[in-house]
Amino acid sequence: MDLTPSARAVTLLAQLRSFMDTHILPVEADLLARQRRLDDPWVELPEIAALKAKAQAAGLWNLFLPSVSGLSVLDYATLAEQMGWSHIAPEVFNCNAPDTGNMEVLERYGSEAQKARWLDPLLRGEIRSAFCMTEPEVASSDATNMRATARIEGDEVVLDGLKWWSTGVGHPRCKVLIFMGLTDPDAHRHSRHSMVLVPMDSPGVKVERMLTVFGDADPPYGHGQVRFTDVRLPLDALIAGPGRGFEIAQGRLGPGRIHHCMRCIGASERALSLLITRGQDRVAFGKPLINLGGNRDIVANARIDIEMARLLVLKAARLIDTVGVFGAMTEISAIKVVAPNLACRIIDQAMQIHGGAGLSEDLPLAAMYAGARILRLADGPDEVHRGLVARWELLKHGDTGRGSVSKA
Repeated sequence: MDLTPSARAVTLLAQLRSFMDTHILPVEADLLARQRRLDDPWVELPEIAALKAKAQAAGLWNLFLPSVSGLSVLDYATLAEQMGWSHIAPEVFNCNAPDTGNMEVLERYGSEAQKARWLDPLLRGEIRSAFCMTEPEVASSDATNMRATARIEGDEVVLDGLKWWSTGVGHPRCKVLIFMGLTDPDAHRHSRHSMVLVPMDSPGVKVERMLTVFGDADPPYGHGQVRFTDVRLPLDALIAGPGRGFEIAQGRLGPGRIHHCMRCIGASERALSLLITRGQDRVAFGKPLINLGGNRDIVANARIDIEMARLLVLKAARLIDTVGVFGAMTEISAIKVVAPNLACRIIDQAMQIHGGAGLSEDLPLAAMYAGARILRLADGPDEVHRGLVARWELLKHGDTGRGSVSKA
């Protein structure tokens, strides 16, 4: 399998790396610290807006979307890894989740009117968006449990329910939500749900609170708990029509998982670099830390694991390009387990070698760890993806997974 990126991707990677080294990494820590210390942190810093304008002028904008960038999923994977070195880089290049996934949904399934109203301003970076799927009152690892409803009543779709972990709702320019809800409880389990475009200012939409991850609310994006009470929208707010929610979700999550996983690998690379620098520079008990205990083994294992994980993610990306998302389901689930776990492990080891400094805001490690740990739950927990990999593997041996459990 050829995993070589295109010549255009190689050129863009060099430009991206130069831009980050020059404009992002030197100021990242200061900008993040200033954001946290604002009386009202739910605003966009003018320096971030300036970096976005500079990135757009440099042509480093919307690189995730093949129809805009001309890049394959495999090509973009190499760029996503580079962006994973920085907490703010995806935002600067307009490649930040959940906007990327929402833009992919609109491009693939949206009507021309929906694209004009929402996709175009998202592509220009004028507005932000959020995705409302997870619910606090049910086990959302099984998405068919959803209680929130999107009922068809005459010429309206009516939304009711409570969502949480809706990333991005705290941003001052978040103007549209994609809501997934139950439309027809009697339909096939994967044809019961619909996705609906919801303007943030719709009557009945209320952000009840912002959730924290390890005590951090992650401004200005945030993860909100949002209540929908008798939210009435015209039928043209439905994406692709009623009952297509699961189809859209699966199409959305394939490329998105490549993006997340490659950013995890980028974060792992940065953590390993910081670990080695600290280990070489810091002395304890008469030796550099890198020569104490099993630290050299830690470095070796990290390098081996990163290389293996990268190859697996690139393979998944290549399969999406050649046979589509549904031809790469095993690999997509596999990387969703491998990459965040890899990042958590290496970042944790980097924090350990830095001692107390590794836990502080003086270094990016704590924020990187939180981001990687989130991904062990977001877009499906590890256990679900392991179960899917096992299911597809057993199917090769004729095991359908049915009828194997006796009932007393």
